[in-house]
Amino acid sequence: MQRQPDFNPWLGRTITAAQEYCLDAWQRGILFLDVLRERGNIFWERQAEAVPNVLQFDWELICDGRKLPRPVNYGLVRIIPPEGTKIDPAKPPFIVVDPRAGHGPGIGGMKQESEIGLALAAGHACYLIGFTPDPAPGQTVEDVCRAEAAFVEEVARRHPEAEGKPVIVANCQAGWQILMMAAVNPDLPGPILVAGSPLSYWAGVHGRNPMRYSGGLLGGTWLTALTGDVGAGLFDGAWLIANFESLDLANTFWKKPYNVYSKVDTEPRRFLDFEAYWGTPVLLEAGEMQWIVDNLFVGDKLATGGLRTSDGVRIDLRNIRSPIIVFCSWGDNITPPQQALDWITDIYDDEREIAANGQTIVYTLHQSIGHLGIFVSGKVAAKEHREFVSCMDMIDLMPPGLYEAVITEVEEDTANPSLVHGKYLFRLEQRTLDDIRALGHNSPEDIQRFETTARVSEVNNGLYRTYLRPVVRTLVTESAAETIRQMHPHRLRFAVFSDRNPLMRPLEGLADAVRGARAPVSAHNPFLAVEKAMAAWIEGSLESIGKLRDAMHETVFMNTYASPLLQAMVGLPGQAPSAGRRIERDLVREADEARLRSELENRFDVGGLIEAFLRALVYVTLPERAADERGFAMARAIRAAAPPETAQASESELKETLKEQYLLVCLDEERAVEAIPKLLPKDVEQRRQASEALRKVATARGAVAPESRRRLARIEQLFDGKAAGHA
Repeated sequence: MQRQPDFNPWLGRTITAAQEYCLDAWQRGILFLDVLRERGNIFWERQAEAVPNVLQFDWELICDGRKLPRPVNYGLVRIIPPEGTKIDPAKPPFIVVDPRAGHGPGIGGMKQESEIGLALAAGHACYLIGFTPDPAPGQTVEDVCRAEAAFVEEVARRHPEAEGKPVIVANCQAGWQILMMAAVNPDLPGPILVAGSPLSYWAGVHGRNPMRYSGGLLGGTWLTALTGDVGAGLFDGAWLIANFESLDLANTFWKKPYNVYSKVDTEPRRFLDFEAYWGTPVLLEAGEMQWIVDNLFVGDKLATGGLRTSDGVRIDLRNIRSPIIVFCSWGDNITPPQQALDWITDIYDDEREIAANGQTIVYTLHQSIGHLGIFVSGKVAAKEHREFVSCMDMIDLMPPGLYEAVITEVEEDTANPSLVHGKYLFRLEQRTLDDIRALGHNSPEDIQRFETTARVSEVNNGLYRTYLRPVVRTLVTESAAETIRQMHPHRLRFAVFSDRNPLMRPLEGLADAVRGARAPVSAHNPFLAVEKAMAAWIEGSLESIGKLRDAMHETVFMNTYASPLLQAMVGLPGQAPSAGRRIERDLVREADEARLRSELENRFDVGGLIEAFLRALVYVTLPERAADERGFAMARAIRAAAPPETAQASESELKETLKEQYLLVCLDEERAVEAIPKLLPKDVEQRRQASEALRKVATARGAVAPESRRRLARIEQLFDGKAAGHA
């Protein structure tokens, strides 16, 4: 007779596994609620602070923007270096500018491995431009830009020994604001790194990142005006945070909280540190916010030169003399690469125009990091930001043009690894505007849709201001506005779980007891596997819902604003879609460029050994269309070892000389090369040393391309006093 299987052991194991899982799930639930309770308490503590921030460094106030002739709620603070940190007075200071996009300041230095931390570790004095929660009455974006210019000027004044102007790192919203400041004050800043900053607001591709459609779907910016009126003249930054959160339903409503619940023994501290930043909304002047949405997000007037200061000066990004470094990511759903980079194609037709204008633009594309991760991720800080800090001098000395920064790990076969700083190799590769266009851009029909949106917004704003605003302002009092702000869902979800809720107070003792008896379930528990599968299903479902919503938004926007009837109603009747929105001609700029070309015609034979060396270096390396930190490190080492009489030029003088030699080579390559012997000294030994130095710099990257090798041989003949020859 066949024996029947015994299910008792299996059943016993299953019951045991279920008991272990239930205990663990209950304990995690209690601890998770306690984390939310602690988050709520932090929320109230920060609400009571005069200047809530998440800085992890000590600081001292240098300039208070509230005391300026045109007061703003911004301030300049000096970061006090941690004990043991050595600051090199010869290195240019760094200024980190935090975004005022709904959140409080400090994100650029919320941990040691951060933008501020890396700058300090590299020996740079460091400053932060931050802000208080409440705006100065009546402050404008222009007022803020004026204040930032005053702050940069003060930092430069405090560092007279620095070889270079202050380096500015501006995150998100601060990026476009700093570039506006630099366009009006081009002589103030040094290199400007803008991280995750939108600059071309209509840009994008179909099927991704639908945030650019928001203005059209809401009928324009009248809702912003209504929100400011309901706030009694103040716009609540909690609405901006809510907009950011709505972009990723899965992360907001499931992934982030579940991550804390599932890892409640290890995750709370990181979660609470971030929520301290995320959960403290700041306020903006209603007029200030209205200007931003009207002129930037819906009007898209920055890159096309449509903005002017109160005294009539056009804000033209072509005026910026400092290198501009753009850091963006394919994983950023708030500022996708097109919005970060298409301003370049808005103001230039050809990359040669960039060089002719004397502008250096560098961009780098991360493959996956999200918007906030661009300036807070530890992995990004350890790689991209560390490399930008260490190679900022190299960027500052690059000839004008368009480059992509490519950062790769140092391999075993990397030539001259001793010339590389750290474990990553920083490389700048020349790019064309077609490389930017290849990332995706609007069609003429898309541009027409956004132009229609802007006009619809103007009409709806006019209707609101005329008919609804008087009623709203009559009904809303200061106390009512404050009550509405405190009842915002973003604040409530923090406040309701705090100790101010009597139901939450017993939780602290219960959580302590749970920690004392904590019994985590085994990673192989079958019920835990079911939980993870359900979590993945929920996350996937929310992602699908989000994608469906985004597709619907795009379809509605495209169909609505493509209507010939609507376009005709707002004054675009029968117009063929334009090829693109271009910045206006600047006759003064064109005259300056013509004068520069005329002056260059007389500069081929002007100069000495330094000019000859730099011109030869440009000529030899031009076919490579790339440079990396090894050549720069070699050049620095040679300069440091050179006699004082040949190394007396400052970094800024070298930059201007290199720029001029590059333009001369581009203007007439053969004439520039043939004139080199006229610049060389008669001393044979000096020429020989310069020739050896040139070879070391040109070959620092290892193997040299055949064309560069041919050019190097030709230059060496010139330095040796032989005929130039032509290959």
